[in-house]
Amino acid sequence: MRFFEAIHGVYFDDLDALQILHNSRYLLLFERTIGSFWTRTMGWGGVLSAAEDPDRYHLVRTNHIEYERPVTGVGEVRVRIWVEKLGRTSLTFGFRLLPMDEDVEYAHGSRVVVCIDAGSHRPTPWSDAFRRRIGPYLRDGGG
Repeated sequence: MRFFEAIHGVYFDDLDALQILHNSRYLLLFERTIGSFWTRTMGWGGVLSAAEDPDRYHLVRTNHIEYERPVTGVGEVRVRIWVEKLGRTSLTFGFRLLPMDEDVEYAHGSRVVVCIDAGSHRPTPWSDAFRRRIGPYLRDGGG
């Protein structure tokens, strides 16, 4: 399985009163990693254009996260993402939040996004081109 990984700083203002990464920041780190994934693997950036790339129109359906151990203090962490499942209109990302020096999770979870039609905002199938480009990141190695 191919995955995408990004390194993020944890700063003083990310911490709660116990000097632990605030729970809301985990999803922010996942969001930033997914944004970087879209930019680096799909070339997505700038202004959305339904005519140029309708697959960029998608909405988050669910986020799920389980916290395994706390991130304490400032420093850096890694966020690893992959595609857990690719449906007709949906895509499920898996993710892990990891320290810099080992593969023992701070947290793990998933996000489901749904491709939508830019005009009707109704679910619409992912394009064949999108499926080909995202295929290598599928957990089962399919495409």
